[in-house]
Amino acid sequence: AILAAVVGSQAIITGTFSIINQCHALGCFPRVKIVHTSSKVHGQIYIPEINWLLMILCLAVTIGFRDTKRMGNASGLAVITVMLVTTCLMSLVIVLCWRKSVFLAVAFVVFFGTIEALYFSASLIKFLEGAWVPIALAFIFMLVMLAWQYGTLKKYEFDVQNKVSINWLLSLGPSLGIVRVRGIGLIHTELVSGIPAIFSHFVTNLPAFHQVLVFLCIKSVPVPHVRPEERFLVGHVGPKEYRLYRCIVRYGYRDFHKDDMEFEQDLVCSIAEFIRAENTKMNGLKEDLDKDANEKMTVVGSPSTHLDRIRICEDFGDEDEDMPGTSEMKEIQSPMITTRKRVRFVLPESSPKIEDGAREELKDLMEAREAGIAYIMGHAHVRAKHGSSWLKKLAINVGYDFLRRNSRTPTYPLSVPHASTLEVGMIYHV
Repeated sequence: AILAAVVGSQAIITGTFSIINQCHALGCFPRVKIVHTSSKVHGQIYIPEINWLLMILCLAVTIGFRDTKRMGNASGLAVITVMLVTTCLMSLVIVLCWRKSVFLAVAFVVFFGTIEALYFSASLIKFLEGAWVPIALAFIFMLVMLAWQYGTLKKYEFDVQNKVSINWLLSLGPSLGIVRVRGIGLIHTELVSGIPAIFSHFVTNLPAFHQVLVFLCIKSVPVPHVRPEERFLVGHVGPKEYRLYRCIVRYGYRDFHKDDMEFEQDLVCSIAEFIRAENTKMNGLKEDLDKDANEKMTVVGSPSTHLDRIRICEDFGDEDEDMPGTSEMKEIQSPMITTRKRVRFVLPESSPKIEDGAREELKDLMEAREAGIAYIMGHAHVRAKHGSSWLKKLAINVGYDFLRRNSRTPTYPLSVPHASTLEVGMIYHV
């Protein structure tokens, strides 16, 4: 009996981890920490929050009932409900996956479902004697999943409907209608196409931005490792003179976390390599690429894996400030020395000749890198629209907001420096 209990408990724990992981991947469950324990076998995971929750529920049921009969009634209803649901889902597998006849699926459900329905009805008789526990827990988890999925869906629909169009961007001109300051601005977004609404919200309230803008989208793919030569996808957003880029960075669940300096160098090198690759494609062409071609993405490998790619060299040069006057020399014994970062790109020997346009683009990227990189993180607050039903307000303003505040924030496989981070808040009225 003890061995059977051990095997059963391990099956419940493993099954719970797997179900929560699948619900999390579908966007139907709040964000939790998922630890992949194996880099070779896919699916071996551990979720600390769920493990603690299972322990608390087990202790609560044991202390609350203090009777094996009531716990047996609860376990019996849970087991037979799982069997009945599995039979119903198996009929869908027969029709959709195995491509068998519908009559075979109906016969399967009638035969096994009748037997399981008898046991299910017998377990319902014990509802008030402990069998209500699995029903109550299932109802609570269903409410949590519905609130999270509904809020996430409304937030994504708002992002898609309010993303900035390319036509709006083209109407602003190369300066985007704002002051362009030196530096690189990394705008984190979950959209892989279009311009996020957080960008227009920022420039509307603060009409100044960096001379080079990169819409950065970090994706976690369900593989242990992503090869370095396939990690970066880079493309233009709008015409080249706008200096707007989109970069999609892909990481596996076992890829190590890079520090900010190494990531910044790889990112800048990937953009520079993309510019050089576009210059190579443009050689021999008389016409520029059309506007639709600017949205095409190019796979760019990191320079550490390719010797024939552009490399970046950074050093720090000392520049003396203006020498003070004679009267000031008496008070200041040694002049202040400022340190400036110097960046240059090293092209491979086999690189073709770079045109003036690409050379100017690389020069702007080099100057922006010397000025530094700022991370712009969007922070959205979701609220129901005025005039919405009380049920929608309860789901969005109470349920989803509570889950969002108490769940984990999106994790990135890199460390974002706090000194260079700027959070932009925006209220989503859905």
